[in-house]
Amino acid sequence: MHDKTIKPGVVKMAEQKFEDALNKLEKIVNDLEDGELKLDDAIKKYEEGVKLSRVCNKKLNEITKKIKVLVEGDTGDLVEEEFGAPTLAVDKGADKDKPIRRKSRPKGEKYLF
Repeated sequence: MHDKTIKPGVVKMAEQKFEDALNKLEKIVNDLEDGELKLDDAIKKYEEGVKLSRVCNKKLNEITKKIKVLVEGDTGDLVEEEFGAPTLAVDKGADKDKPIRRKSRPKGEKYLF
């Protein structure tokens, strides 16, 4: 049987801070790229790296959902939108009711952070 107890001072993978997880992931990548690890150790490092990558992606997705963007509306007022959310087309000839995704920040758009 596997002992599922956590040792004192050991943080569960999902509870790690983003920066800590990313630093560990970068170290694992460097260790694997060095090519000095034995096969068994390399496999363990790779598996840990995959878990850390998932933690980082999950945290980034959570953070992205919280970010708000201020966009200048049709009347010139600033309107708050979710980061990465579709916005209404404002280009000439575009259908103004059809949502589009912007590739770059248009003039007048300001970020809260």
